[in-house]
Amino acid sequence: MDLLEQDVLGDSIGAHWYYRSKRHAVLSLLGDRAPRSVLDVGAGSGFFAREILRATRAERAVCVDPNYPADRDEQEAGKPILFRREIDGTDADLLLLMDVLEHVDDDAGLLGQYLRLARPGSTVLISVPAFQWLWSGHDVFLGHRRRYTVRQIEAVARDCGLDIHRSCYFFASVFPIAALRRLPAAIGQAWSGQSPEARSDMRHHGPVVNTVLSGLCRAELPVFRHNRVFGLTAFVLGQVR
Repeated sequence: MDLLEQDVLGDSIGAHWYYRSKRHAVLSLLGDRAPRSVLDVGAGSGFFAREILRATRAERAVCVDPNYPADRDEQEAGKPILFRREIDGTDADLLLLMDVLEHVDDDAGLLGQYLRLARPGSTVLISVPAFQWLWSGHDVFLGHRRRYTVRQIEAVARDCGLDIHRSCYFFASVFPIAALRRLPAAIGQAWSGQSPEARSDMRHHGPVVNTVLSGLCRAELPVFRHNRVFGLTAFVLGQVR
């Protein structure tokens, strides 16, 4: 999770439809895998590491993010969760890179750096924003470099030594809403050659909106793992060679 989005949502992160829905997608993709230790790269608030500690038998988690002001240790569900600015090794059998690779110029370099630290056979779950034509001021606000298709993020993962078990799109149910909002501006920007102004699309919603959007996303959970057509997020699940 991006620290900029944490600043916007504050303590209501877990109630926001986007993060509630993405949590369900992550746990669905992991299935019956039983990680013992989690490494969350570019973790921000550690939202996904925390959720995995709560929902699985994982015993500990390490969150790495160079934007932390200092290293610190916490507890989540009675389990240690460590926040570090950098690491030089890991015993984790589950690596998370949730909306991280789009932030750096050398996405393959960053992914490869952490795959080299991981043990062969470790599970890796990657998520990235989907489709470059959906580029908006929200991407600029978050400091993104690019958006991906499933095939593009698969290629990066394979080149770095990941055996891919599954790749798919999520948030297909709300994709038309985002496309209708962003496409006119994208066409205008392409015509004028101007970059969109930085602005966050993340905002607080009332219970009705959160419930409706959460319900739409929950409806696609039984089938999203087979969706290679469209969505707002692209996932890749694989194993370190």
